[in-house]
Formats: sequence, structure tokens, C-alpha cells
Amino acid sequence: MLKESIRKYALENAIKHKGRAAIGSIIGKLINDDPSIKSRLGGLNKEIQKTISEVNEIGLKKQEEELRKIAPELLEKRERQEHVLKELPNVSKNVVMRFAPFPSGPLHIGNARTAILNDEYCKKYKGKLLLVMDDTIGSEEKQIDKDAYSLILEGLKFLEIKHEKPIYKSDRLDIYYKYAEELIQKNKAYVCSCSSETIRENRKQKKECFCRKINLEDNKKRWKSMFDKKTKEGSYVLRIKTSMQDRNPAFRDRVLFRISERKHPRVGNKYRVWPLLEFSWAIDDHLLGMTHIIRGKDLMMESEMERYIWDIFGWKHADIIHNGLLSLEGVKISKSKSAKEVRAGKYLGWDDPRTWSLQSLKRRGIKQRAIRNFLLQFGLNQNEVTAPIDGLYSENRKLIEKEANRYFFIEKPVKIKISNIPKEIKTAKAPLHPDYPKRGFRELKVTDEFYVADKIEKNKVYRFMHLFNFKDNKFISGKHDEKLNAKMIHWLPIDNLVNVEILMPDGYTIKGLAEESVGYLNIGDIIQFTRFCFCRLDNKKDGKNLIFWYTHT
Repeated sequence: MLKESIRKYALENAIKHKGRAAIGSIIGKLINDDPSIKSRLGGLNKEIQKTISEVNEIGLKKQEEELRKIAPELLEKRERQEHVLKELPNVSKNVVMRFAPFPSGPLHIGNARTAILNDEYCKKYKGKLLLVMDDTIGSEEKQIDKDAYSLILEGLKFLEIKHEKPIYKSDRLDIYYKYAEELIQKNKAYVCSCSSETIRENRKQKKECFCRKINLEDNKKRWKSMFDKKTKEGSYVLRIKTSMQDRNPAFRDRVLFRISERKHPRVGNKYRVWPLLEFSWAIDDHLLGMTHIIRGKDLMMESEMERYIWDIFGWKHADIIHNGLLSLEGVKISKSKSAKEVRAGKYLGWDDPRTWSLQSLKRRGIKQRAIRNFLLQFGLNQNEVTAPIDGLYSENRKLIEKEANRYFFIEKPVKIKISNIPKEIKTAKAPLHPDYPKRGFRELKVTDEFYVADKIEKNKVYRFMHLFNFKDNKFISGKHDEKLNAKMIHWLPIDNLVNVEILMPDGYTIKGLAEESVGYLNIGDIIQFTRFCFCRLDNKKDGKNLIFWYTHT
């Protein structure tokens, strides 16, 4: 019964995606039918992959015919929901938006969502997109990476996002100081020497600290002393004055500036007093003329603080739109972990597939259009979304399926010998692409010995793809005959093969053999190894030793 379910869901998924099924949504449907299957997925993966390979080989027409026989209800047409970006509020003629990455590493697929949304809206309203490197000093846990600046620009270029010349917050410290001093002069901010424990208790009790009551001149002196190297890091912070009765304790007298002696990758130790996110953005969003701001729902507090500061200065509010978090099933993205592993040499670099950076996706063969199409389907809203990564792969598959030529690869080859092969069968002609015969063929030499991946069982009929049928290691016939009910398998000749390594998304490398014609591919070519995966040729040591990066099934 379970095998039948796997088959029908594989057929349904293949038909939905123009003849190419993938594992993600099939697993989801199986678990939906029977939640207990989740605990058995490890043992089922091989069966599911095997079924997917078989289904993908028979072509769209036969897929539809088979599904009509076994589960006609799954063939019912469904309206495809069109994902159209909702209108922005208060749109004028001059829309100005910003993408503001913190340069702790390259952009990953999560960051790409915000970048793409900003880009799409600027195109929609013929607006201007500013790229602002949010490179204030950061924290001990989340530090700036000097290589991130160029990596971010590379990522945006890959995504084909049009933006203005980069602006660096680390170049704007004197501007922030000017407005900080205005807040102090207006008696809206004060320099505080209280410990975090004292502030936490004061917030709890809705009580003002002693520092808040210091007179203006002493506050100015304290502010000036923050710039003096004799003043230790952590001695003072600049706090904004809010109501200690505010319903949200975290909003009460938040920190605007702090001292940091850490060396900055761009400006070194030129500055030691650094603004926090909400202050620098309150100033820049006004001065840079932002009309609309897209930011994560986790930054609602910072948005409230921005509006509070705007009101102090009497500035017009930009429209802030919060976006819900997008999580990907089975994918853990952590820039801090990636940075640690890159620095330690455990990852290949920032384009290691385990980083999920845009560089790594590009190197795997994921197209920018697939990333854009995948992310845009979630729109702009505050809903938290968890999506299977297979959705991205499905979009990419649509783009590369036609261009990817087919070849044979076997991970753990097993040699078998077939008897009674007619002497006239000396070669096999296999199409480079089953749907585009005009593209040409690969020619594989035939002897009586072959490499196979499948376990050959007794009393069972098999068919070597593009070659002949056999049973019990004896030739039966050449032509494909459905009456034989032969199991289709791929194969390799035993001579003139190339060694192949395939780097997987988890960093594991699969090794095996592939047909000779693979050795003539060019770096960057995206192909499909039949019944296994799409992948991109990343490195050629020579024509006999090749390294591919796994793209997806």
C-alpha cells in the first residue's frame, strides 16, 4: 500500500512540474497521510528516490496515463494562485527604498528575500533603491567580516538587483554625533553609568535612574568623556529619555550609543563611540529620504524607537512595513556559525554549500530567476512561513531541465557479464536529451561486461537504457517491449570511464564513475546524471577526473 502511495504522489508531482518529480512534496504528502511515517523516513528515502527516478524516465504523457489509471482524482486541475505584490501605502511620485545588510558575511537566501522585495517595488513604482552597508561596529557575537562588503555586492549582482552607489554607515559617524548632541541639548537623552542590572530593576519598578537627573552641562561633559581613551569601554552609554511608565519595559530609556574599542575593518580605530541600530536608522532614513522601509517583524521595537526619534525632531514618518520570517524546512542558516567554520578552515570558503550563501547557490547551479520566483511567492506580509526547500529546486528545475544534457554515473559500480549478446551490437546511442533528439547522441561502447548500480535479481527482466533487455545475465531482445515488464536501469561500459566526485549540500562528497563523454564538458556546464541528480561541473583536474557540485534532484 505504501509503495502505491509513493508511486501516485511521485506521478502527481512529476505532472505538476512538467515531468520531473522531486522528493520534498512527496514526503510531505506521505506524512500527511500517516504521521508515523516520519520516524521511518531514513529507510524509505531509497525507495522514494528509486520511484522518482523511474517516474521521471517515462515522460509526461505516460505519467498522465498511469496516474489516470491509479488515482484519477489527483489529475483534477487546480487554479494556480498568482502571487502579486500588494500596493505600498502612501505612494508618491518619488519612491525611495533601501536595502541595508550588516556585513558579517555574504547574503544568503534569507537576506535575498528582502533585497528582491525592495527591488521589485522599486521597479513597480520606478523608484530608487539605496544600498546602505549597515556597518556600525556590531557586537562581540556578530562581528563585521572585511570580505563581506565585496561578497554582498557580488550577491546583488548575481540577483540582478539595480541599486545606487553603496553608502557606508561607518563613514557617517560625525553625522550621528551631531544629532546625538541635539538630543542631549533638547534634554531628550542622557549619558548613563548605571549597570545593566540596575537599569533592568529600574525598568521593572518604572523608576528613573540617578543619571537621568544630571543637569545638561554635566551630561555634555559625560558625553565628551566617552570619546576620551581614558574612559573605559562599558563605563558610559547614551540613553534616550522615554516614559518609564511605558507599557513595554524594553522601550524604557533604550541605549543609543556605546563605547567600543574594537577595530573596525574599514575605519580602524578612528571611532570609539558607536550608535545602535535604531538611532543610526532614525537619522539616515530621514536624511536619505526614505519613503518606504521593509524590515523583519523581529524589528518592531526598533521601528517604534525610530518613530519616537522622528517625533522629537519633528520629521515626517516614512512608511515602515514589517515582513514575517521565512524558514526553510531542513535548512539551518547561521552566518555566525558559517563565519566560524570559514575562519577555521572547516568550510571551503563563503561559497561552501553549507553556508547557503548566494555564492554557494550560484556555484551549485541555482539560477537567480529561480531564487526570485521562489521568494516572491510568499509576498510581503507579517505571516511566519515555513517552506520546503524543494520549492526552490522546483523553480530551478523549470529553468535548467531543457538545457541539461543527460549522462550516466554510478556511485558504487558493480561489474556484471551478459551472455548471448549479438555480435552486431557494438555501441549504444543515447540521446543527450530525451526530449530534444536533434541535440545529438552520446555513443557508448558495448562489450559483454557492464557496470551497474542496481542489484540484479534472478528471474527478473531488466532493460539497459538505450540498449537491450536481459534476464539472469542473458540477452533477451534489443527492442523495448512493454509486455516484458522490464525494469529500466542505467549502466556503464567497463572501459574509458572518468572519475567523478560530487559535492553534496551537507559537505559530503560522493565518488563514482561516469561515461567518457562527461570528460568533454566545460566548467560551469549543468547536466543531469540519469536517475540521480542535476549538477554543475565545478573543476576539471583533467579529462579523466572531474568535480561536480550537486544542484538538486
